[in-house]
Amino acid sequence: MRRILLACSLLLLTVLHVSAQGMNSIDPEGNIRESSRNKDKEKKEDFPRGMRVWTVDEKFGDISPAVPDTLPEMFMNTIFTTGLRGEFNTTGNVGAARQNRIFTDRSDYDDFIFNEPYGYFITHPGDFHFTNTYSPITNLSFNTCGNRTNGEDHFKALFATNAGKRIGLGMKFDYIYGRGYYSDNSSSLSGFTLWGSYLGDRYQAHLLTTLNHQKQAENGGITNDNYITHPESFNDNYTEAEIPTMLSSNWNRNDNQHIFFTHRYSLGFQRKVPMTEEEIKAKKFAMESAKENAARRAKEKAQKEAEEGGNEFDEEDYERQAALNATVAEESADTTWLKNEYVPVTSFIHTLKFNNYRHIYQAYQTPDSYYAFSYPTIARYGNDSIYDETSHYRLTNTFAVALLEGFNKYAKAGLKAYVTSDLKHFTLPDSLHQSVSYNEHNIHVGGQLVKSEGNTLHYNANAEFCVAGAALGDIEVNGEADLNFRLLKDTVQLAASGFFHLLDPTFYYTHYHSRHFWWDDDEMSKVTHTRIEGRFSLQRTRSNLRVAVDNLTNYAYFATTYDVTADHLRLNNAAMVRQTSENISILTASLSQQFQLSLLHLDTELTYQKSSHPDIIPLPSLNVYANLYLRFKIAHVLDCDLGADVRYFTHYNAPDFVPGIAQYAVQENKESRVELGGYPIVNAYANFFLKHARFFVMMSHVNHAGKGGDYFLTPHYPLNQRIFRFGVSWNFFN
Repeated sequence: MRRILLACSLLLLTVLHVSAQGMNSIDPEGNIRESSRNKDKEKKEDFPRGMRVWTVDEKFGDISPAVPDTLPEMFMNTIFTTGLRGEFNTTGNVGAARQNRIFTDRSDYDDFIFNEPYGYFITHPGDFHFTNTYSPITNLSFNTCGNRTNGEDHFKALFATNAGKRIGLGMKFDYIYGRGYYSDNSSSLSGFTLWGSYLGDRYQAHLLTTLNHQKQAENGGITNDNYITHPESFNDNYTEAEIPTMLSSNWNRNDNQHIFFTHRYSLGFQRKVPMTEEEIKAKKFAMESAKENAARRAKEKAQKEAEEGGNEFDEEDYERQAALNATVAEESADTTWLKNEYVPVTSFIHTLKFNNYRHIYQAYQTPDSYYAFSYPTIARYGNDSIYDETSHYRLTNTFAVALLEGFNKYAKAGLKAYVTSDLKHFTLPDSLHQSVSYNEHNIHVGGQLVKSEGNTLHYNANAEFCVAGAALGDIEVNGEADLNFRLLKDTVQLAASGFFHLLDPTFYYTHYHSRHFWWDDDEMSKVTHTRIEGRFSLQRTRSNLRVAVDNLTNYAYFATTYDVTADHLRLNNAAMVRQTSENISILTASLSQQFQLSLLHLDTELTYQKSSHPDIIPLPSLNVYANLYLRFKIAHVLDCDLGADVRYFTHYNAPDFVPGIAQYAVQENKESRVELGGYPIVNAYANFFLKHARFFVMMSHVNHAGKGGDYFLTPHYPLNQRIFRFGVSWNFFN
């Protein structure tokens, strides 16, 4: 009750404070839309408000405009580990490990596989929003549910400012604490990020540093799924926390530090170009401020001179003469609104990335016969304890020369050539309580052809080859293009993308040493992965269609087996790496459609998938998301979305989660495979937006009736039951 009262108090304070301030809103382009109340206030405070954000390419540092994370749509779903549209499988708690059910949307960011299930919490340089602000901006976000025993809390704080027009600075703190509704399932994730950018005519630089700590308690799932699916089969009624689990006092921990630095020096020339509307607005604002200050100083000077000369200051005559001078100045002012623009022709680029990781799986005690195998590695707390530790660092330097597009009418595309030095170091425990190290140093060369300017046609093609090192022979070819045109008063976009990758399996697929899992295989074949994808979108009807075909050869994956006892215990657990020579094809078709009838809105997304080998890559045939809501205003100022959404997927043999290696793995125990799906998960919500504040109230899993159901997203890891949630995100300027 106290948490609900606190949530309601925060909600009330948010509404009152923001209403009193009359804050402005940020549109999807990142520009400020002023309210009439703020126009006079801005003149008094003498500062503008707003923020521009962009992303940078991880290899070359190329800048791409982005949309700020300030939009109110779907804000209530940003809190879920299961994703914005429920497309991820998880082990249940906030901050838990997850895997995307849509194969084409799965991402592999690094060799350190233990971070992949927590990729949503890691700050990836290519996805990060660098900032340029008109005035300092602070954002505070908080969402909560439950109580001190089983609740979930997520707090984020962001601060961004500028030191002049060219230097942007900021920092972000992110903290997730999920106590867990089921026993031994708590999570604690914290991250700190610092960034800076310098955007000069000839020199540009971006720096991003992050520190992350992740700790997840592992319970191995509940001992018997019937506690959830058939609670009537038990004599007692069990609460979530009372349901027995396979493990206790087991934890996975990740600690990682990242440095990303990209900079370039460009050679070019100056030319005159028209100012943008925002630049004209800012220029006029500065000119008006300067004019007012100059007029005030001139009047004070005239008054002082009159007093010193013993004369009476004639204010009416002075104002008349000042108005005449202002009219003459305005008539002679330059109204062409041109600016000098530096046009880079050739750029010399350097990008550095340094990633440092440590992973620990720790357990004080383990049930008898829980693991199928044991190896003589470090045991710190007795014979049945586990302390599996591995570390990895990676240093990458890329040097590139770029001929940039757009410096004259004949330069229709940009061209880059580059070389990359990639140094990797891994450590693993070895027998006799010793450690062993592995080193790799690879040299890659490549080139890129890109056209990003203009409104009609864009394309980007990149090819990279490993020419020296342990990964000799690796090939990566990526390409994408889009065509935009008008058709029957609508804007149509046709887009295509694809890639061809011939790569060695990442390190931990070939080497891993721990107390109960051990493999070494230097003979694994290179994995071939080809994808062709097409997209068709209609802006007016808000329709998007995506079709993709994946083809894989020598696919490497994790698999798991265990024995199920008469008491439903899962013992003799084993995990291993498999590589299949089978040719695997995956077809994906996704349709996204938005409907509107007056205040009523319906947003839908349907995804169909077909795997040629579901025993190797299991996928649900159909994944559905639908959001039905009313959109209206309260008192002409408070935007409200009131509705309910549902996520659903068809039955399939979903990958199991292996706590000992923190990975999702294919179920190979055919006699006891668990099939998930066929259960809708419904959330009811009210999502609000008022000036610079976003907030929501929600009842998640509202369709839970307490009478059982297959609400599992990972085998043996049930979803939380019905929960009341509250969240707020609040922007402060200056």
